[in-house]
Amino acid sequence: MQNTSTPSRPIATYRERLSPSLWLLGGAAVVAPMAALVFVQIDRALSLAIGVVVAVAVIAVLVGSAPVVEVRGTTLRAGRAHIDASYLGEPIPLTGEQARTARGRDLDPHGWYLIRGGIDGLVVVPNTDGDDPVTSWTISTRTPDRLAAAIAHARRAS
Repeated sequence: MQNTSTPSRPIATYRERLSPSLWLLGGAAVVAPMAALVFVQIDRALSLAIGVVVAVAVIAVLVGSAPVVEVRGTTLRAGRAHIDASYLGEPIPLTGEQARTARGRDLDPHGWYLIRGGIDGLVVVPNTDGDDPVTSWTISTRTPDRLAAAIAHARRAS
């Protein structure tokens, strides 16, 4: 007999880790020679090993602590925050000058933000829950059209 049950865990329709840019990771790698210089008087081989370990550790922490944006089922997760899509309005994907303006002078003072430097795209989603003091969600993304489509799909499913 075949298993015809549906999976209990909904499949993610969108998932993105907002990892640091290559420029920031390259800048973090500069920590290696600085750490090595501290221990060079003790032992050159040890100082080289310590420098490499410190650089790998710093880069691992930067990548590992990067927030995740995910739409799974009818829930939008952005970093540690989450909201059901039934409370969201129509998402607005922005890039270029529109995204810079939305991150700057048009930033909602009562909104919730997950904004990362080095990531140009942005999605602004109104919050329609009257009991929630947060009026909108502003989320950085490298693919604003895909995130907006996933949120719209989750809204229809809820």
